[in-house]
Amino acid sequence: MACKLNFFTEGNPPALKFLKKSIRHIISEIFTYYKINASEINLIFCDDEYLLSLNKQFLAHDYFTDILTFSHDTDPLTADIFISIERVTDNADQLEINAVTELYRVIIHGCLHLCGLDDHKPADIKEMRKMEEYFLTQMQAV
Repeated sequence: MACKLNFFTEGNPPALKFLKKSIRHIISEIFTYYKINASEINLIFCDDEYLLSLNKQFLAHDYFTDILTFSHDTDPLTADIFISIERVTDNADQLEINAVTELYRVIIHGCLHLCGLDDHKPADIKEMRKMEEYFLTQMQAV
């Protein structure tokens, strides 16, 4: 079953041009790699304040973040991935990389969480980074 991918905007995020086709492709690659039956993923691009309000409301965290991922059903998978475009562009500036590349990395990161990867322990972080890089490389091949 093909995964339906929806794109939404909340709040007032800065404009960032990206290729929906590339995002669709890599999300499909990730779920195929991990054998995840995904039916619908919503990507919601927002500003810092919108994501901060979700972080406070649902996780009791009072700080900015670049991404929050919420899984609703597991088989087939349905989920919402909220991304602060402000955090993404700030992260890209700090890392001295292209903002669109950072956006793709953050989307990959959220999808990896949906596939069961975690990033709390050093070994988990190492595996998460390895897979982020692997799928970024796959995107560049498209």
